[in-house]
Amino acid sequence: MADAPLLILGGTTLAGDLARQAAATGQWVIYSLAGRTKAKAIPDVSNRTGGFGGAQLLAKYLHDNDVAAVIDATHAYAAQISSNAEFACRAAGKPLLRLEAPPWEPDHGDHWIPVDDIPAARDSAINIAKRIFVTTGRQDMAPFATDTRCWWLARVIAPGDDLPSLANGQYVYARGPFEAEDEVALMREHGIGAVISKNAGGAATYAKIAAARELSLPVIMVSRPPPGNAPTVATIEDALAWLALTFAA
Repeated sequence: MADAPLLILGGTTLAGDLARQAAATGQWVIYSLAGRTKAKAIPDVSNRTGGFGGAQLLAKYLHDNDVAAVIDATHAYAAQISSNAEFACRAAGKPLLRLEAPPWEPDHGDHWIPVDDIPAARDSAINIAKRIFVTTGRQDMAPFATDTRCWWLARVIAPGDDLPSLANGQYVYARGPFEAEDEVALMREHGIGAVISKNAGGAATYAKIAAARELSLPVIMVSRPPPGNAPTVATIEDALAWLALTFAA
C-alpha cells in the first residue's frame, strides 16, 4: 500500500485526523494545505503547502507524482478546490473520495436565520443587532471591511497582510477547537447581539453555536454550496475502508 501515495486535500480537523490515521496504517500520505495560515506539520506524512494552480495543473501533479488516489477533505465551503479535484481526478484517471462532516442541525432553543451567501449574511445582520460576531473565516472579510452599519467582531486564525482593515470592528485571533464557556465569555465581553456562521459541521467550531443558544442569540447561518459529484463519506472510518478497497484493487 505504501508504494503509491494518497493525496489528502486538507485544512480541516477531520482531514488532519485522517492523515494521521492513514499514515499509521503504513500508507504513504501527501497532506496538502492551501497555506493561507501557518499550520503545524503532521508527523510521518509528506506535508505540502500552497495551491496547485488550477484543475489542469492539479491533474498534472497527480500524474507526475504517481498519486494513486485523492481524498478531498477540505472545508465544506471550499467549492473551487473540490471542483478542481473532480476535474483533475477525471482527467488523470484517479479515484476520488469526498470526506465531509455532516452539517449541524438546529437544536431546541436555537434561532437560525438561513442565508445564501456572505453578503446576504452581512445585510441581514443590520436588521438584527448592532454588534455582530463574524466567524466565517479570513477569505470572507472583504464584504465587512468598509461596512459601518454594524460593529464587527471577526475571528480568524492569525493576522496577515491579506486581511482588510475593519472600518468599524476588530479582529480576534484564535485557532479552534473552542469551548462553549469561552465563547459565551467572548460574546458577553463584546456585547454581541448575533453570530454569523457557516454550517461547517463537526465539533471543532460548534461551541459558538452552543454559546449563542445559551445566550439566546440568533445565528445567521450561511448555507453550504451545492455538493459535488464525488462519492462522499462522513467519517474517518468510512474513508479508511474506502482507501483499503481502493489500494487493494
